[in-house]
Amino acid sequence: MTGPEPKGPLAGLTVIELAGLGPAPLAGLMLSEMGARVLRIERVNEASFMGLGGPFDFNRHGRSVIQVDMKRPGAAPLVLSLAAGADLLIEGFRPGVMERLGIGPEPCLERNQRLIYGRITGFGQDGPLARQAGHDLTYIAYAGVLHAIGHKGERPTPPLNLVGDYGGGTMFLLTGLLAALVERASSGKGQVVDASMIEGASMLALPSYAYHHAGLWRGGRGENLLDSGAPFYDTYEAADGKFVAVACLEPQFFAEFAAALSLDERFVAGQYDKVLWPELHDAISSRIKQRSRDDWADMFAETDACVAPVLDFDEAAAHPHNVTRASHVSVDGFKRPAPAPKLSRTPLQPAGPAHRRDPVAALTAFGVSDAGALVQAGLVR
Repeated sequence: MTGPEPKGPLAGLTVIELAGLGPAPLAGLMLSEMGARVLRIERVNEASFMGLGGPFDFNRHGRSVIQVDMKRPGAAPLVLSLAAGADLLIEGFRPGVMERLGIGPEPCLERNQRLIYGRITGFGQDGPLARQAGHDLTYIAYAGVLHAIGHKGERPTPPLNLVGDYGGGTMFLLTGLLAALVERASSGKGQVVDASMIEGASMLALPSYAYHHAGLWRGGRGENLLDSGAPFYDTYEAADGKFVAVACLEPQFFAEFAAALSLDERFVAGQYDKVLWPELHDAISSRIKQRSRDDWADMFAETDACVAPVLDFDEAAAHPHNVTRASHVSVDGFKRPAPAPKLSRTPLQPAGPAHRRDPVAALTAFGVSDAGALVQAGLVR
């Protein structure tokens, strides 16, 4: 391969990413920031999701990008030749799509027995719902997770697309890929990683399942310890219309919080008495309404009361703690979260915009010897 070698814990690894939406692109970005060399294969004239383009499309950053006419006969041989020299291949299509294209796990692993073939879908590769369409909200609904998110008496609240797409999807796909890499070091063989967003989201909710079976999760949504039912684990509106997050679960932390708000001592003694919770919620709400969000943040800054200002994206990037930790980076003038986690010896590097360079150079860098002919024939654009 040509060009500067990436740095990071996955330096030297080659990844082929079949372009899709949601969790697979974020996985491709994170692998690139860990040092892997990633080639993203898009369909011809593929548009950015939601109109994102250029430097705004963070999910495309950190890769070489080519567009391939996947309906042409030469497409499958090209992808198979790339898979033959790759360590990982990731895709996020419905079950059967890759097989119909001739680039499913079987032919890829025949060409390269060390290949780890990562698949991320909402429902998994089999089962009654496997071929059904869906999005993050669909999957966390089936996982039982959406039912538990929201305030009492209100509809379930969509938690952005963090739980299904990225928590239950990207992170579990990456976990499977990295586990398979570790196993390959001893066996010399690759395998297929079948990551399902339903199963990933369900695993994230494992502690909640434990509370449920132990009888500690009772009643409906918004009536329990961590779902806004407990008044000492909720958000409150301040005098300026902004919000404060209160999370003093432990008695010693709640006692410190209660003292600062001059709450009645009986609330401290009966913190976990659900009979008192409605009254306690009203008492906290009325107190928090008396000052601005930042006044409360200043008051509790040096305490263990677990009170935090609810920051927006720009405020989070500018917060002194996040600035000190370099938790955000500037890429092409845009502030974005920095690669995570932090490694002491092989640090991760933030990825810049995708390389939409000459496709001949891109393919040659990934080991394709006849790249010029493929481009001239119109297969790669």
